[in-house]
Amino acid sequence: MRPTLRPETFPANTPAASQIFTTVLCHGPLTRLEVARRAGLSPAAVTKAVRPLIEAGYLVEDADEDARPALGRPANLVRVDGGRALFAGLKVTGDEIIGVLTDLRCRILVGRHMPLTARDPGSVLASAAELVQELLTEADGLGVGVLGLGVAVSGDVDRGEGTVRYSPFLEWHDVPLAELAATITGLPVTVDNDVRALTVAEQWFGAGVGLSDFAVVTVGAGIGCGLVVHGRVVAGAHGVAGEIGHVTVDPVGPPCHCGNRGCVEAIASDAAIIGRIQEATGIEVADPIQAVELARRNVAGAREVYAAAGDAIGRGIATVANLLGPERVIISGEGLAAYDLFAEQIRDAFTASAFGSAARCDVRIRPLPFEEWARGAAATAIQSFIRSDTN
Repeated sequence: MRPTLRPETFPANTPAASQIFTTVLCHGPLTRLEVARRAGLSPAAVTKAVRPLIEAGYLVEDADEDARPALGRPANLVRVDGGRALFAGLKVTGDEIIGVLTDLRCRILVGRHMPLTARDPGSVLASAAELVQELLTEADGLGVGVLGLGVAVSGDVDRGEGTVRYSPFLEWHDVPLAELAATITGLPVTVDNDVRALTVAEQWFGAGVGLSDFAVVTVGAGIGCGLVVHGRVVAGAHGVAGEIGHVTVDPVGPPCHCGNRGCVEAIASDAAIIGRIQEATGIEVADPIQAVELARRNVAGAREVYAAAGDAIGRGIATVANLLGPERVIISGEGLAAYDLFAEQIRDAFTASAFGSAARCDVRIRPLPFEEWARGAAATAIQSFIRSDTN
């Protein structure tokens, strides 16, 4: 397989030029003076960087008719031409691959789902290749090149090496996924942990735009956390920064698959909730949908399980706030389908456990469709295309 059009190199060849483009991408349209102020650069540096980006079609300059001065010409606004380039993103789960085609501003143009019949790397890559080909065919009709592919996988992922060190849902160990995916698709590939990828999308295009320090906590099959510190998504020295799911909130609580007891994930993940509801009710629970239904029907014991899950999540979020002092914590993930069952407990536990000014952290609920995970993967591909310092 080969990309629709030959990949090209982003014309911003200096860190300052990449910073200027990113500023316009996240905050634009902006005047050149506003770009200089936000980027902390001189107007001359902005003018020098903007020129090749306009010539290459990545930036467009328009008159701002709403800001026309009393005398002279209206101020000009610089904006990103979202249709200038396309990117693909894949989110790999244990059961399916979700794929999206986005523009340069990470707006989803096409979405696809493909079930997985097996989880070994060869089978997953074959399905991924088929799905990417569908997205490339869609791009053909738009006449715009697909300039990168992002792949998001749960677990321990080394983005710099493009390797999945360990993915529990896929049962993968040391899979060089970026290299393998690039070979079968012909595209530049960025591979990252799925929660960190979602965090990149929130930082550049979502509820984290303009914030230097925030966290994204995801609730569902697992409990994940992406961290942005001083404007950068952090992975830590060993790639496990933000493992809120394995913060102990109840030392005598249920055992966790990590070997400890009372972890947030052992209390609040989908599997943990299903298991505890089965114990409490004696009913065989097939999936999270049935678990939510039982709780909403006030089946004895079911609501208490969700209340305990909310308490654990709230305590975990408070730990993040106490350690890092983020401006905002964004709660997302498929588990938010049950948010009405544990929202009060999350907020109460957070308030009770957050220390001092950490309690002022803005806790924001952001339900997102599952395609947003794949959009996060596309966001990492956009980031890698624009900036060479992100891997």
